[in-house]
Amino acid sequence: MRAAVCAIVAASSLAAHPAFAQTDRSAAIFWKTVQAACGATAAKPPSELGRRIARTAIEEFTRFGGHQIDSSGRLFRFGLTEAEHQEDDRGDRQASLGHLGWWQVMRYWRALYDNDFADKLEVRGYRGASNSTDEAQTAGLMRIEAVLLLRAAEAVSDPAAREILREAALRAAIVDTGWSAAFVSYVIRRSGVAANAFRFSNAHRVYIYDAFRASAAELTHESGGWLYRACPLTTTMPRAGDLICNQREPALADASDKAVLERIRADLDAGTGAPSVRRTHCEVVAYIDAPARKVYTIGGNVNQAVSARKLNLRDDMKFSVAQKGHCGGSGHWTLPQASGGMPPATFNKKCSLNDRKWFVLLQLR
Repeated sequence: MRAAVCAIVAASSLAAHPAFAQTDRSAAIFWKTVQAACGATAAKPPSELGRRIARTAIEEFTRFGGHQIDSSGRLFRFGLTEAEHQEDDRGDRQASLGHLGWWQVMRYWRALYDNDFADKLEVRGYRGASNSTDEAQTAGLMRIEAVLLLRAAEAVSDPAAREILREAALRAAIVDTGWSAAFVSYVIRRSGVAANAFRFSNAHRVYIYDAFRASAAELTHESGGWLYRACPLTTTMPRAGDLICNQREPALADASDKAVLERIRADLDAGTGAPSVRRTHCEVVAYIDAPARKVYTIGGNVNQAVSARKLNLRDDMKFSVAQKGHCGGSGHWTLPQASGGMPPATFNKKCSLNDRKWFVLLQLR
């Protein structure tokens, strides 16, 4: 199944839209045309589907009981995480499955891939780490598919031990495998969207690149079947059901959002099927608080949970790049350093959990 999914993704990536091959069309003209479509849609109230996607995301966040992040980028409520058995230490002999973080995440995977979901998960280890006592020793990363551990567990005769081993394998795989895109896909699928409108995937880049294809198709007045179009983030008002996305590519750490947008356009123009903007993350726009000029987004695998965050909008209700917050940072950190420890000047200055490389709005068409 994994090979089939990869083949579909590769084939779609290779089928770049002709609009990207028109070398005489400048980037400025392209984005001016795209912005006109994005602005016209943003001026309308959110659609029923958009409201349904937003409600589904809010309901799932409530069900999971995850973290809450304020508009200064501070985590003010620490909720359930993916690896937890339960949310407290009362030692109860029974637990509701809905209070198991890993079980909740397993629901997202199962909704996308049915009983083949274990093929999508991997477990990681470091060679010789379980036997070594030397912290300075280096060890190479190892990866195996979770399904191999599950098969090994089936060989255990004792039912209780077999079930514990199965759960341990699944819990480890869920921790080791990124699931933020699976969460977004789960929310959209639960909202009644069919697979021919949105490619449910465990990689955000799949539907990010599809949204760029939709924007290109609209240049030639082709409707296509895509659910989202790609819009410039800081010049388009978000609506309920839209997605906002950031990127974590080391090579693009200093790139502007416009440069990243153009990088994706160039990828599709080249038609190689090899996206260069691969490390991405998207969250669902769940609510717009217009009087406060804030937007609430909900994402999966945000600090190992389904988390809700509040982000800043400008006076014109468009996304603000000022998401840095006022949380002090290393300059206010006065804890004495251990001998040989990291000096304060080298600490990460991004103390806000909202300070990310946000670069595109995926707008419901």
